[in-house]
Amino acid sequence: MMKTYEEQIRILTRDCDVNGQWRISAILESMQEAAGAHSYLLGCGRDELLKKNMVWVLSRIELRMNRYPRIGETVTLSTFPMPTRICFFPRYYIFLDKDGEMIGKAGTLWLLMDTETRHMLPPGDIAHLIPDNRDLTVPMNLPATVGQLQGDEFVSVHSPVYTDLDVNGHVNNTRYADWLCNILGTETMTRSEPEAVILNYNHEILPDQQVTLRRVLKDEQFRLTGYVNDAIAFDIGGSLRARQA
Repeated sequence: MMKTYEEQIRILTRDCDVNGQWRISAILESMQEAAGAHSYLLGCGRDELLKKNMVWVLSRIELRMNRYPRIGETVTLSTFPMPTRICFFPRYYIFLDKDGEMIGKAGTLWLLMDTETRHMLPPGDIAHLIPDNRDLTVPMNLPATVGQLQGDEFVSVHSPVYTDLDVNGHVNNTRYADWLCNILGTETMTRSEPEAVILNYNHEILPDQQVTLRRVLKDEQFRLTGYVNDAIAFDIGGSLRARQA
């Protein structure tokens, strides 16, 4: 059984922001694809799950970047799952540069969702397909919950558009990172970069749902909360640092 999965990623122009650095949403996309590739090799990829009316969905992500690679760099991404926690499937990621230095790490919690009822499912037989990786060292703790942040709120309304949606029929997990960067604004994102980003997904956002976005930015801390019908659909929190040259 393949305990870990590894691939080389060349950072292309299309994956970078205005500063020429790997865009957060592109990092999350690489994590999503690597998890999908590893799950396929383990016998629990998307096609196999769909036969059982299941899909993988993300519940939490915590991403911490020591440095954002730039256009033309090659990054080694490695990922591995850990034993299930109740209904959650933990999965970790490590990003290395060409010299083998760790430039980033992430922890995620995945769930199984019924494609018909849209309800979460217990691990069931899928848990038996996950390798026993208890001998591996995790790079960080399980993803945290987004903390409270008091300050002036900037409020806007967003309706999901075609490019926000994915094959599961809801807003893709990577798009929330783009919403965050957009609402932080070009000026902030030009002078600063996220040091840590925590994403908590409470429930999916569907194409016909209007989302109220509430952003708080205080010193170097940020929080973005998305509401659908007065219920929290997602929370993003984290910290900024001065952009590295």
